[in-house]
Amino acid sequence: MKYLSYLSKYKDTALVKFLIKFHVKDFVIGYLDLILFLVIISYKAICYNDLVATGYYGFKAAVIASIVILISFSVLLNNKGRTIYLYILDLILTIILVSDSVYYRYSKDIITIDTIRNGSMLGGVTASVSTLLKPSDFLFFSDLIILLPILLFYFKIRKYDFKLLKRFVFFILLLAIGIFVDGKAMYELNIEQPKLITTMFNRMYVVKVLGDFNFHILDAYNLTYNNIMNMKSLPASKEKEIKDYLTENDKPKGTNLTDAYKGKNLIIIQVEALQQFVINQKINGQEITPNLDKWLGKSLYFNNYFYQVAAGNTSDAEFLSLNSLYPAANGAAYYIYSGDTYNSLPKNMSSLGYYTAALHGYEAGFWNRSVMYKAESFDNFFNENSYDINQTVGMGLSDESFLTQSLAKLKTFKQPYFSFLITLSSHYPYNDVAGYEKYVPFDAGKYTNTFLGDYLTGIHYTDAQLGMFLDQLDKDGILNNSIVVLYGDHFAIPQANLGQLYQFENIKNPTDLDWYELQKVPMFIHFPKDANKGVDSIPSGQIDLEPTLSNLLGFKNKYTFGTDLLNSKTNTVMFRNGSFTDGNSFYVSYTDTYYDVASKKTIAPTKQLTDLKNKTHTILEYSDDMLNHNLIRKFLQEDSEVK
Repeated sequence: MKYLSYLSKYKDTALVKFLIKFHVKDFVIGYLDLILFLVIISYKAICYNDLVATGYYGFKAAVIASIVILISFSVLLNNKGRTIYLYILDLILTIILVSDSVYYRYSKDIITIDTIRNGSMLGGVTASVSTLLKPSDFLFFSDLIILLPILLFYFKIRKYDFKLLKRFVFFILLLAIGIFVDGKAMYELNIEQPKLITTMFNRMYVVKVLGDFNFHILDAYNLTYNNIMNMKSLPASKEKEIKDYLTENDKPKGTNLTDAYKGKNLIIIQVEALQQFVINQKINGQEITPNLDKWLGKSLYFNNYFYQVAAGNTSDAEFLSLNSLYPAANGAAYYIYSGDTYNSLPKNMSSLGYYTAALHGYEAGFWNRSVMYKAESFDNFFNENSYDINQTVGMGLSDESFLTQSLAKLKTFKQPYFSFLITLSSHYPYNDVAGYEKYVPFDAGKYTNTFLGDYLTGIHYTDAQLGMFLDQLDKDGILNNSIVVLYGDHFAIPQANLGQLYQFENIKNPTDLDWYELQKVPMFIHFPKDANKGVDSIPSGQIDLEPTLSNLLGFKNKYTFGTDLLNSKTNTVMFRNGSFTDGNSFYVSYTDTYYDVASKKTIAPTKQLTDLKNKTHTILEYSDDMLNHNLIRKFLQEDSEVK
């Protein structure tokens, strides 16, 4: 009645005349498909948003607004064309939602365009996807099956055919509403988190606030915009600002062990999916990593060492450790920036007269290593073509065979040498349990036949092979003239299986701080004659390895973001998504929450913490500028001209 009264009162106005002519009944019947798809797609998007947006259930307007924008274009089509457009749109958006859900369970992150480009280098990991899919994922597609006969019947119903002008007016109305709501949400987010929308340093927070589809639209826009902007030169003032910061950061912090091991061989072992929570742990009285436990006791062990990888996973761990640069904001630096110039660890070792070699028993093109290792100035890359594939465990050549054959190669290298070895057998999804236990039996106890149990079995196998390798280096006298570094590359337990890890660690009511605290990886440096052994608890990460080795081995460290851990008492570990920790406090960016590490309770941000948050964003931006504009090449050229 109120509606009729309103129309009667304003019956002579242009708007009401337009609405009356618009045939409300005909409109509802004619656009029933649009209403139906708007409800269905919105429901799917909200279900996904609830999966990733703990604590952010209030931000639904932007999620729906993004769908209104996409649906609005269907109004320009005739009745049949509109329905077909909406059905295809539903299919495409459903595929995106399911893909993002699966990826989130693995990496607690979202797929970007650059991630998809990386996928071309990740063939052969189809088992990873199959283990992450859930039956509930296929429910997202159920409406597409149920609606098919209904839509075929809907095609036969005689519907009022609105003229193009009216359709255009309705299109403008829907588009304006969607853009207004979306724009308001983006504006408010930009006020709350300046530069977040343009830099995407914290992708999951964008998804939580704006929704999945808005994220992908912004990702495509930013990628296009950045590609255009990167063609332009960076302002000279910004280049100087970055160079001044790096020059100050690279200044020696002290003289502890400086140049003490100059001329010694360097052997780095990057271990696939090795995390700290397995160290010094037992199941049913059996040590999970008995060999690593032994060698940690004979080395300088950094027990507060975090991986800092992004979408590039294993390749990012290499990039961080060899270059002391942050990984790419999107995708993998090994793929995107393989044409850049680097002042890398192998390059600096070569300048000291070292022979440098990377060794990995898998495909040469995997993670674009065959190209990137040349950019990083390795003398040689020994890949699967250099090995006898005589024993396979997991994805490919077993760690036992790889390390045995690699040891034989090391003995032929001209000294001093730098060898960089990457293991493979303990690669996700750890489902080759028979292969592991065939060579190294292991009882996972109550975790047998679980995801965590499979991982423990796999890492126990790898531990046995690492023990064999290290013991043989010792027996052959190689350790007397070598520094050995060993660390884990990235997480082992994906988001979908965290419940098992929390149970293993006896963590009840876990917080985001608990999750981050479990993202540590072991890192140790073994010195000749077990010198300098002990435990160092300084907060640290993979970006700090190269500066630390620079101090030990006697080369000039230039244009790096890391810290020499041997001459620093404090350090801040910064992560690609904008999170950080100084050892006392921990900022989790995707929930914008600060924690006190000791009490594990949330705390209010202080000025010091806010300043550190802003500094983190600035440094990540510096690193991006370095890569996007190939500034190391320019800085090194400027240095040579000064000389």
